[in-house]
Amino acid sequence: MYILNENVIVKEFLTLLALIDKNANGYTATFVRNLEHPREKVWEMLTDNNQLKKWFPELQADELKKGGAFKFDMGDGSFEEMEILGFEQLAILEYTWGDDIVRFELDEENGRTKLKLIEKINEITDHTPRDLAGWHVCLDVISRLLDGNSIGSRKEEWEKWYEEYKTAVNSVQK
Repeated sequence: MYILNENVIVKEFLTLLALIDKNANGYTATFVRNLEHPREKVWEMLTDNNQLKKWFPELQADELKKGGAFKFDMGDGSFEEMEILGFEQLAILEYTWGDDIVRFELDEENGRTKLKLIEKINEITDHTPRDLAGWHVCLDVISRLLDGNSIGSRKEEWEKWYEEYKTAVNSVQK
């Protein structure tokens, strides 16, 4: 959404919580971001290691192909390998995330990109709201980086969204 303010167009960030659904195989959390950037730029943020380290420094693409992998730096010298399950250049990136699956889908229309992140969650744990808040902040950081804006405190943003996701996860479990 755009607002005209003293002859300057300012982008207003309206960030919604992920939609969390219960299904036969567990749960699905779906995040959507409409970005004012071409799909190629968004794809780079998800797959280029130089771009990845700007929004998710622990994550590294190893082999970008179906059957390839991403590596997650555990911070202790070890890495967790996450297999790429789905890969369609500029459109789909799906990989394992522990016992879960993370899928990015990109659709472009008129130079804008709809970025959808779908996390397929087998079981809700105490860590689930943490992951969801983390993905939420990561997507906001991607958007800000693409727009050329500063990031601010990720920790403060995460803390705010973590409380929101604890409530959302509790309500979907009832």
